[in-house]
Amino acid sequence: MSRIEAKKPSLCTNDPLTKERVSFSLSVFSGIVQSCYGPTGRLKQLHNGMGGYVRTTSQSSALLGGLSITHPALKILTASVRNHISRFSDCGLFTAILCCSLVEHFQRINFATCTVTKISRHLLSLCTDYLKSEACGCRVSVDFDSIKTLLSLVRSILASKPACMLNKTEANHLSTLVLKAFLLTIPHTIETNVVLGKCVIIPVKDKRVMDSTVFPGLLIEIPEFQLARTFPIKRVSSSTIKMALFCISMSGDLSSIGEGTVIVHHGISLEVAVLDQLLNLGKQLVNDQVGLVVCQKVIHPSLKQYLKEHCVITIDRVGVSMMEPLSQMTGSQPIAALHSVSPTCYGSLKDLRTESFVSKHFLHLIPNDTLVCSLILCNRNEMAWDELKLACQTAEHVLQLTIKQPLALLGGGCTETHLASYIRHKSFTLPTSVLKAIDCSRTQYQLVADAFCRSLECVACCLEHDDGEILTDMVYGHFWSVQSGFPSDCNWSDLVLKCGCGIYNNQQNLNWTVLRSQCIPFAPQSCSNEPSINSTDHLVLDCFTAKCSGLQVAVETANLILDLSYIVEDQN
Repeated sequence: MSRIEAKKPSLCTNDPLTKERVSFSLSVFSGIVQSCYGPTGRLKQLHNGMGGYVRTTSQSSALLGGLSITHPALKILTASVRNHISRFSDCGLFTAILCCSLVEHFQRINFATCTVTKISRHLLSLCTDYLKSEACGCRVSVDFDSIKTLLSLVRSILASKPACMLNKTEANHLSTLVLKAFLLTIPHTIETNVVLGKCVIIPVKDKRVMDSTVFPGLLIEIPEFQLARTFPIKRVSSSTIKMALFCISMSGDLSSIGEGTVIVHHGISLEVAVLDQLLNLGKQLVNDQVGLVVCQKVIHPSLKQYLKEHCVITIDRVGVSMMEPLSQMTGSQPIAALHSVSPTCYGSLKDLRTESFVSKHFLHLIPNDTLVCSLILCNRNEMAWDELKLACQTAEHVLQLTIKQPLALLGGGCTETHLASYIRHKSFTLPTSVLKAIDCSRTQYQLVADAFCRSLECVACCLEHDDGEILTDMVYGHFWSVQSGFPSDCNWSDLVLKCGCGIYNNQQNLNWTVLRSQCIPFAPQSCSNEPSINSTDHLVLDCFTAKCSGLQVAVETANLILDLSYIVEDQN
């Protein structure tokens, strides 16, 4: 078939970063992510031109999922950040801001791309080696025997999401609940391959945050009319209820059988035959002393009635998302057949109760060993609840990462400014042999290192959204913020209160200076042995694993974008 119109040639753009369209797109994207950063970040409303659901957020996962990106260079950046978020959940905005800032600052140097890339990779290795070394001055050890550091880690995540609309009391309450829920998912017996349990979030919107609570085990919502006909229940013993878990439809619908040919003899009713098979299955379940039958899909009313008459409770339509926690909690193997069931597929529960919460009613499945818990999460409205759910899931994932690597980095901008001070000092004391290996001059190295440090400091500066002054101290290299409108004749010690992470206050004479001003490079001291780390109630911390990965992704993505020579776009 001939074409209706002639095929257009591909659009080929050389040196794309020098084009105004690309630099403008990167600048706009950078402005969006920078303005979202931190506890006082500005919110963004996402909606399409056709109307529909409006999302108010400042979280990177929701933000990048709702933005329509068209330029190839920007697609590389957002794809890298979204991949990082999918693996670590946290530090998405940090990664995006740092990447944009690196591209901007590296472009200003006007060196050959290969030179910038080699030096930036060496700077990255200096950062990662330092962060992973015992001498690192901006990380703290996480002790699982004490909940103080863990609470600070969770609270820092929740407090950095302004769209959750939490006050201090609510943030503390939810931090405690999220940590409690996480601890319930840790097995009591430690084996070679530890598998953590699951926390299931139950939504309750338009209610007070302080009404949120945690239940060990699993809550399954049921209609109010079903409460009255739930008990009594068949038990194997006083503390054991046998359970069967089905992952196929038990409605008698032939479409659930699958593809193939069904041969029906004359005079045989297919519906009656399927119902007989269901009732035979019900008889086996009763004979095997099963007390609870849970089905992912629908259970036939006749089978429900038969099981009820024999004191077997049925729960259907639980959905696919509940199958994994149900199987993990009870030891049940999902059954995918309506014929004879192997007794090895059954699981067990310790007890079964009913719970009512506000206007909702639940069956509370209580396991023998708590590996699954239910977090009833409340918030004022749907928008705030959506943000809070995402923040709680991020906090849970961060705790899981922290179990693997029990470390945390100082938050509130202090890691970025401390790391910038460290890199500046290292760049001035770098041995000549290293410069020869990289094949660059000391001047080139120091210029790229300065751009790298300014990019780190740019991320820290994004925490200030009200035109305040940003300072750093000349001892530890921490981040300090001063509110705008301060008198010009005051000393910095009279204006600062606490550093960004909360370890230091203005009582120490730390010799403050304006961030990004010209100063003599210095080796920042470590604060890992400071007694205030354990005594400070509201320490601001970041996930070690997520931030180290974000740093690496930002540098590598920036190098990739800078290395773009051509962009070829199909115009058809």
